[in-house]
Amino acid sequence: QAELGKPQRNCYTLPGYDFSYGLYSQRMDGGVPEAIGQWNTVKPRPPSVQNTARDFITMNRGALKAGYTTAHEFNLYYKAMDIRCKPEEYSHLKRDPPKVPADMTYGITTRPCTPFFDLIQHKYKELWMEQQRALTAALQEEKKKKREVRDTRTTLLRKQPLPAKEESFWHLPRLQKV
Repeated sequence: QAELGKPQRNCYTLPGYDFSYGLYSQRMDGGVPEAIGQWNTVKPRPPSVQNTARDFITMNRGALKAGYTTAHEFNLYYKAMDIRCKPEEYSHLKRDPPKVPADMTYGITTRPCTPFFDLIQHKYKELWMEQQRALTAALQEEKKKKREVRDTRTTLLRKQPLPAKEESFWHLPRLQKV
C-alpha cells in the first residue's frame, strides 16, 4: 500500500556502507610498488593461418599449371588448395624503422628572435606605412583608369569618317544583264 498523500517510490534500496561494488579479482595484486617494479607485457603472436590473406597469385598459377580454365574449376581448385600469404610479409613487427641521421632533431624549429633594435627604431611601423602607401597609390591608379572616357562609335566616326560611297546610276532591272 502506498502511503497516503506521498508519491509511490519506484527505486531500489541501496546496500549498506560495507558493500563494495564491482567484481573481485583473485589475482595477487601488489599495488603501485609491483606495477613500478616490473612490467607485464604481452608478447606478439604471429597471426593465425585464417587471419592471413589468401595468396590468389600462387593459387591462380597452380590452377593454370593443372589445366583449369573455367571459373567453376578455379573455385574448386581454391577450395582444394587453400594457400595463404606468408605472415612475415604482413607483420608490422618485422618492419624496420626508417634510417634517420643520428644528429637529426624531431619537431618544428623555433622561430628566430625578433631583433630588439628594430623594435626600438619602429622599423616594422615604417615597413607597414610603406606598404599602405603603395596600396593606396595602386588604388588611385585603378581609379584613374576607370575615369578615362572610352570612345563610342560616334566619336570614332567623327575622328575617321567612313569613305564616301561611289554613286551608281540607277538602271532598270531588265536592263541589268545588258
